Amino acid sequence: MSNRLLKFVFSAALGSFAVPAFAALNIFACEPEWGALAHELGGDKVDVYNATNAFQDPHHVQAKPSLLARARNADMVVCTGSQLEIGWLPILLRQTGNPKIQPGKPGYFEASGYVRMLEVPSSVDRSLGDVHPGGNPHIQTDPRNIGMVADAMAKRLAEIDPANRAYYQSNYKSFAGRWQAAIVKWEKEAAPLRGMPIVVHHKAFIYLENWLGLNELAALEPKPGVEPSSGHLSEVLAQLQRQPAKAVIRAAYNDGRGSEWLAERAKIPVVVVPFTVGGSERAKDLFGLFDDTVQRLLSALK
Repeated sequence: MSNRLLKFVFSAALGSFAVPAFAALNIFACEPEWGALAHELGGDKVDVYNATNAFQDPHHVQAKPSLLARARNADMVVCTGSQLEIGWLPILLRQTGNPKIQPGKPGYFEASGYVRMLEVPSSVDRSLGDVHPGGNPHIQTDPRNIGMVADAMAKRLAEIDPANRAYYQSNYKSFAGRWQAAIVKWEKEAAPLRGMPIVVHHKAFIYLENWLGLNELAALEPKPGVEPSSGHLSEVLAQLQRQPAKAVIRAAYNDGRGSEWLAERAKIPVVVVPFTVGGSERAKDLFGLFDDTVQRLLSALK
C-alpha cells in the first residue's frame, strides 16, 4: 500500500470518529421551558428537542420509542430534576445506552440543582400523595429561577462544546440583560396582585406565589397528584364562603372540570395560566410566558 493511500485511509478513520465543527449540539429537553432556554443560549449551535409539551403533565410521560431515539443521539439532557421526571426519565436513560447523558456526566443537567427549593418535606410518605423529597419541582413559575438556571446552563454548554464557549457566554450576557429588565417590568405590572387570595388546582404555583406575593388558600387536589373528589370540592367551597378567594388557578394541562365547578359556585373566575412555553397562544417563548401569566392573573382583579 502506497504512502498516499495509507494517509487517506488514516484520515478517513479519524474522520469517522470526529464531530464536524459545524455540527449542532443535540439537546433533549424534558420540559418546554428548558428547551426554550437552550434556544436562547445556544442559538444556531444547538438542535433542541422537547420531550413534552405544555398540555402534558410532566409527572406522567411514557418512555416511548420516539423519545428513546432522540435521547440516544443527545449530547445533553436538560430536565427539571427533583424527581419531577422520576416516572419516565430513569427508564429512558438506562435504555439509551448513551454514556454522555447519564447522571454525573457533563451531558446531564438538572435545573433544580441551581435554585433554592421550596416546600422541601421533612419526611416522605406515599400516603401524602405525589410529594417530592427534594422540594416542589415547579421552579419555572418564578422568572428569577430561570435567570439562575441560565447562568449554569451557559457554563455547561461551554464545558461540553468549548470551541463555542465565547458564543454561549455572549448569548447568556444578552439574555441576562433582557431578562432582568423584563423581570422589573413584570414586577411593576403585577404589584396589584400582592396579597391576592387564590385557590390552585395542583400545588404547582408556590414559586409564582413567592415571587408575586399571592396568598394560596386551598388546593383542589386533596393530596398532590390526587384528582379532586366531589367531597373535597365541597369542603373547599365551604372554606371560600368563610374566606373568599379572587380566582381559581390551574395550568393549561390540568383537567378543568373541578376548577369550573368551584368557580361557578364561588362566583370567581378560573385563570388558566400557560405554566410553560406553548401553554397559550401568547406564550411562544420565555418572555411571552410571563407576559401572558401576569396579564391573566391581573384579569381576575377586574
